[in-house]
Amino acid sequence: MKAVIVRQHGALEALALEERPTPEPGPKQVLVDVHAAGVNFPDLMVIAGTYQTLPQLPFTPGKECAGVVSRVGKGVTTLKRGDRVTALLGHGAFSEQVVLDEKSAHAIPLEMSFPEAAALNLTYLTAHFALVKRAQLKPGEIVLVTGAAGGVGVAAVQIAKALGATVLAAVSTPEKAAAAKASGADHIIDVSVPGLRNGLRDQAFAVTDKHGADVIVDQVGGDVLDASLRAAAWEGRIVLIGFASGRIPEIKAGYILVKNIAVMGLHIGDYRDRQPEEFRRARAQLFDWYRAGKIKPHVMAAYPLQDFLAALNVVKNRQAIGKVVLTTAR
Repeated sequence: MKAVIVRQHGALEALALEERPTPEPGPKQVLVDVHAAGVNFPDLMVIAGTYQTLPQLPFTPGKECAGVVSRVGKGVTTLKRGDRVTALLGHGAFSEQVVLDEKSAHAIPLEMSFPEAAALNLTYLTAHFALVKRAQLKPGEIVLVTGAAGGVGVAAVQIAKALGATVLAAVSTPEKAAAAKASGADHIIDVSVPGLRNGLRDQAFAVTDKHGADVIVDQVGGDVLDASLRAAAWEGRIVLIGFASGRIPEIKAGYILVKNIAVMGLHIGDYRDRQPEEFRRARAQLFDWYRAGKIKPHVMAAYPLQDFLAALNVVKNRQAIGKVVLTTAR
């Protein structure tokens, strides 16, 4: 089988597509023929060696995939050969085949394509846990989503709408604004305006009758998070997902105090490992919303596995609207 291999952390150009032995599933494991694998910003951090958890070198990157079970190990009871499944994993998705623990592979709806199923993992589960578990979003509340045209952003917009919220989508270009609107955003917040520190708050207050955002889902950090804090409502909740801007901001505690703001972090992999049943319930709800037409992954582009560098660079250059996936010739 072919797989993308990282032999040393650093530049993307050091990656190579290599021929590797087909892995054997162990007890309670399944071998999956990968049809699609999602490409995400954390993949870039893992390749660069800057992510919080790193696999041992050499390794195959990729945190989400969808495909067909081709072999089952001893003791597997919930899956069989031929099942269409998807999974969120630590690494290994950028490959023609991957071994998964039985408990981490989930059957997908028949009407869902493999690229959609791959795209419904990291980003949608992250957005679901951010809004439901961490922020405990209530119907009728106002949600501000930063980076609202990216993978997590589109997912957060759609899920917030499914939960009955009003959504403010923070984006930087007209193209990204159109994508956020198409995902269901009620209002667009332009983060390319001069004087962002006040400009973001002024835009948010203008469309919420000066109420601000009850929940802020931020994956950008930097100046955008600094400005977003000023747009938070009294008793607002801010969920920090990542720092795509490259700057990890320092939050002023005094501002948090005077507005009774709660700030919380989210690392989705912890829930996969620590609370697998809650993880499974969240995925089941996502599938229900998909069947009901309330959410739909936006796959911007699908690249053949051999074009992994092009796909990774689209994400690196922040050109992705929705999701980018890799596909195999199956």
